[in-house]
Amino acid sequence: QVQLVESGGGLVQAGGSLRLSCAASGSIFSINVMGWYRQAPGKQRELVATITNGGTTNYADSVKGRFTISRDNAMKMVYLQMNSLKSEDTAVYYCNANTARRRYSDYVQYWGQGTLVTVSS
Repeated sequence: QVQLVESGGGLVQAGGSLRLSCAASGSIFSINVMGWYRQAPGKQRELVATITNGGTTNYADSVKGRFTISRDNAMKMVYLQMNSLKSEDTAVYYCNANTARRRYSDYVQYWGQGTLVTVSS
């Protein structure tokens, strides 16, 4: 089994910054893609950003230029630096990782429990 534990959420004023962290642990041989998703009240979960084990990143248009995703492969961690936060960024942020248990195992997707980010205007 794999566990993803997020941290770093909280309350921040509009224009401020927060940094989210996610640590992966458990039966992990390899992680290819890690990412962050978010779900605002009454809305569907949406992609925020992803990063491959080679460092290729992908961002939602709504966060480009404000958010930066990074990862530490050795520590099995992924980060999300969020700057210039807006009230519409308020949501529960979920960590996501595709992991393989062994060298030739299929990759399986896991989710963290989520961390709440609230941006006050």
